[in-house]
Amino acid sequence: MSYALNEVEALAKRAVRGAGMSWGTAEEAAKATCWLCRNRIDGAGVLSALLRQNAGKGEQDLRPVATTGLWQTADGGPLCPLLSGATLSDCAVALKDAPITMRNLSFPLLLLPFLASAAAQLGCTLTLECDAGAGSTDGNELALSGEGFLQVKSADVVIRIGDFSGKTLSQDSRATPAPEAWDTLNTYAHKTYAPATEASRLAGAGAGLSDND
Repeated sequence: MSYALNEVEALAKRAVRGAGMSWGTAEEAAKATCWLCRNRIDGAGVLSALLRQNAGKGEQDLRPVATTGLWQTADGGPLCPLLSGATLSDCAVALKDAPITMRNLSFPLLLLPFLASAAAQLGCTLTLECDAGAGSTDGNELALSGEGFLQVKSADVVIRIGDFSGKTLSQDSRATPAPEAWDTLNTYAHKTYAPATEASRLAGAGAGLSDND
C-alpha cells in the first residue's frame, strides 16, 4: 500500500515521540524519513529498525559527546543518526576545515537527509563514505554508490566536501513502506495517545447519559 509523504511524516513524528525521544527530535526524524521516501528509499523501514534498536536507551546515551574530528558516544556504543544529524546541522561549517568521522553510526541512511540540509547550507556537495559505499548530495538530489550501502546497519563513516558521484535516485511523491515497518511505527505512535477515560468516552458518545426523547 502506498501513502502520501505527509502521512509518512505525521506517523514518523508520533512514532519517534512514542519511542521516548523529544518532540524536537521527532520533528527532525519525521522530515528525514520523508526525505528518504521522496528519494525512493524505504525511510519507514529504516526508522522502524532504528527505534527497535534504540529501545530502552535515553538520548544522552545515543548522542555524540564531541563535535570536532571524531564523533562518538560517551561509552563507544551506537551513535543515533537522528541526534548526530541534528548536531551536524548546527556545526556544518566545520566541514570546510576538515572531514568529520562518526564512529559506530547506526543506519547511515538516516544521516543523509541531514547531510542534504548541511550541503544546502554550505552551498556545496557533501559525501558520506563507509566501507560498503557512499552517498552524495547537493541538498536536492541524492546519488548512491556501493551495492551494500542500502543494507548497512552500523558503520564508521567519514563526511566530507566532495564531488557528486554515483547513481542519482529518482524522486517520488508517495511512499510504499513494508507492511511490518508501517505496523511497527503505528505501534510506537499509539503510545502517544492518551487512554480513554469514562468522561472522554461519554463526551464522544453524543447524548451520553441524557435522555433527549
